[in-house]
Amino acid sequence: MIPRLLYLPASIGLALLVLPLAGLLLQVDWPGLPALLLSQEALQPLGLSLATASVSTVLCLLLGVPLAVVIARSQPRVAGLLRALVTVPLVLPPLVGGIALLSLLGRGGVLGSTLELAGLRIPFTTAAVVIAQTFVALPFLVIAVEGALRTAGVRYERVAATLGAGRGTVFARITLPLVAPGLLAGTVLSFARALGEFGATALFAGNQAGVTRTMPLAIYTAFNGSGVTTDQAVALSLLLIAVAVIILVLVGTRRASVLS
Repeated sequence: MIPRLLYLPASIGLALLVLPLAGLLLQVDWPGLPALLLSQEALQPLGLSLATASVSTVLCLLLGVPLAVVIARSQPRVAGLLRALVTVPLVLPPLVGGIALLSLLGRGGVLGSTLELAGLRIPFTTAAVVIAQTFVALPFLVIAVEGALRTAGVRYERVAATLGAGRGTVFARITLPLVAPGLLAGTVLSFARALGEFGATALFAGNQAGVTRTMPLAIYTAFNGSGVTTDQAVALSLLLIAVAVIILVLVGTRRASVLS
């Protein structure tokens, strides 16, 4: 049974999460919403956001799964240090992440000057958007997968190894299926985080329409009166929420089928 004293703070917490979204819905210009959502100012940043978030999510999978395995299978001290390093982007203010990326890859940065000599310029390009999104989204996948790996343990992997399975076979046929729910959850969290990334992208990639202006930046631009109206900003916000909800519902259904 649930103690009665918990209902009041639980209700306040739920209201804190739901009421702002309800307020947003009340501000929507419903008759003009279709035209706003089908405008170039909405479709262009939406397409860019979905494309860059998809690419960054793939990068998170390619880089994050091996990193999660290394952390989960390392000695406790090493694992603790690596886990702390991975967690840093989660607690950094987004703008600090943008400054850090500029310090590394920007003009005059640690690697930026060398890259420019080779003819590569990353800041204020679409590639910079992907890098910024990957920087902030990667920890979500690593933490989810590493937690699933620690929960699964190494029992089945050791059994497979004693039966003659190689490390690659064990990883592909034992480890990954065991952590599939955690991997799916981490993938969704990474994609959602990349889709909503703003601060690091704004500093590292800029706000150029059609190149680096993602949905969050388009909303920010709208509220600052740069070419679009507040109604446009509300419509963009509603569209971003709708996309996130659809993704979470679809993946939740898929995860339920995996667990069953």
